[in-house]
Amino acid sequence: MSVAPIPSAPADLELIAQLKSWLQYAELRIRVLEERLRLMRIEKYGAGGEKLSRAQMELFELEPVVSEVTAEAASEQAPLPRSTRRSGKHPGRQELPANLPRVERILPCTRDQRVCKRCGKETVVIGYEESSQLDVEPAKYFVLVTKREKRACRSCEELGVVSAPLPPRIIEKCLASDRIVIDTVICKYCNHTPLHRQSVILARDIGLEISRATLDGWVLKVGELLIPMVAAMRRELISGSYIQADETPVDVQTREGRGRNHQAYLWQYGRPGGSVVFDFRLGRGRDGPKRFLGQFEGILQTDGYTAYDQIGGTRMVYAACWAHYPESGIIPSKL
Repeated sequence: MSVAPIPSAPADLELIAQLKSWLQYAELRIRVLEERLRLMRIEKYGAGGEKLSRAQMELFELEPVVSEVTAEAASEQAPLPRSTRRSGKHPGRQELPANLPRVERILPCTRDQRVCKRCGKETVVIGYEESSQLDVEPAKYFVLVTKREKRACRSCEELGVVSAPLPPRIIEKCLASDRIVIDTVICKYCNHTPLHRQSVILARDIGLEISRATLDGWVLKVGELLIPMVAAMRRELISGSYIQADETPVDVQTREGRGRNHQAYLWQYGRPGGSVVFDFRLGRGRDGPKRFLGQFEGILQTDGYTAYDQIGGTRMVYAACWAHYPESGIIPSKL
């Protein structure tokens, strides 16, 4: 019986290493698919059913053996009686925040309660019964009139008149104050109130019609003032050693009048527990992440989208996302 010679040529050794790599990846992929199948079975046959079926019993393949007869008998057992033991002491009424101002409202007794029912004399106040509720005062709009003091010297009229300087504003000569502009931005991005709805609210509450285009101009101006802050956040990310990146489509209204929105993209760059920067792009090309990341030299974790290839510095490390690569069936060449 002849024994096949052990390959020793460089080409054979390279082929063996490649096959081992593919085998390792195949084993990992099988484990991922088995885990997904197990989770799908749990979702479909899990706690929603009242009786255990054969499909449910397969979930216990790695657990101690349980027969269907035993499981069915256990599911048909009478429920345990409820405990008659009294629950613990109620924690009490929730306390209102101590930092909120307190406004007192005194409710006087009625005219009948002010007179003693026995002797007819007027009763006296001996104390109060207090209760507290959270209250709100609706937004109160008013016109802020700014008067700048003007001064002049009666003896030196040739020096002219001086006026008090105006404080800096977000939008110069704007009809609205800075607080109105800031409130518009907070309502849009924190309270998720669209600009057209804010325009309707102003017309309904105070009869003032401000177009959505005007409100949009306020938001754009605030965005311009925040550009230096965003640039500082980007520099902080780039100077670090780990960034997660992803992109999501957003519809954008254009002035071309094509009848439908243009699909743009928000590219997200951040790290867990750190800053997150959104970079708006009209397209999904490589120029977006290439320009944002520059010569980043750390670890970049993304999905399998090819736009992330050939970007960053020469020492940047590409990290895969297991939620995408096993599904795509490819091994990233840059891992």
